[in-house]
Amino acid sequence: MKKIALLAIIAFTAVSTSALAQKSNKKGMKKVLFVVTSNDKLGNTGEKTGFWSEEFAAPYYELLDQGVEITIASPLGGQPPIDPKSADPASATEDTKRFDADKVLQEKLKNTLKLSTVNQKDYDAVFYPGGHGPLWDLVEDRSSIALIESFYTHNKPVAFVCHAPAVLKNVKVKGEYLVKGKKITGFTNDEEEAVGLTKVVPFLLEDALASNGGVFSKGPNWAPYAVEDGLLITGQNPASSKLVAGKLLKKLN
Repeated sequence: MKKIALLAIIAFTAVSTSALAQKSNKKGMKKVLFVVTSNDKLGNTGEKTGFWSEEFAAPYYELLDQGVEITIASPLGGQPPIDPKSADPASATEDTKRFDADKVLQEKLKNTLKLSTVNQKDYDAVFYPGGHGPLWDLVEDRSSIALIESFYTHNKPVAFVCHAPAVLKNVKVKGEYLVKGKKITGFTNDEEEAVGLTKVVPFLLEDALASNGGVFSKGPNWAPYAVEDGLLITGQNPASSKLVAGKLLKKLN
């Protein structure tokens, strides 16, 4: 009888220790907020847009595979639009193939949080994937503007890739544009011209950030290029997505 009781105590202790360890690991896990567009209209063209799947998938898996917990939010909440051109098999990468087959993530995307309900205190960093969609909603979204300012002023990394740096256009810290005097990159004028949308987008990202005082730099068209300036991390184009995620991981660790 005593032996049974002893075994029960040992088993209970092992379960309790395991539960505490899991709770401790969960508590120590880094948390990153992904913010995606809710806009599916490409200006007045009648064509569809949204977020670019590679710019979401590559950083998502880069962070997830390193044990980062990721929450997704969008201005309207619910299912965000994916730019149909990014779903073209010609644009496929290993990450986008994984994304397409990831039923857990697809379900998660159907239930993105409404951006106005999230708070920076619940996360260690924020990341914005690009695509043309953000140019029409997140750039002007007051919740997004306030959220980026809050992350930055609370000494937390803010990361953006491709068209996503455009959402910094109206973000100010202590009355000055956040990008003023900072090294930054994003989808270039040349790349926008190459895709034939310079007359469609509401503004050219490169020009807007430079006019706000950003120290804009760029690599060759379509080549991986990312820059870091303190808490601010930006990447030029879809091919730069993993570079941005890597720089963000280093900040988190």
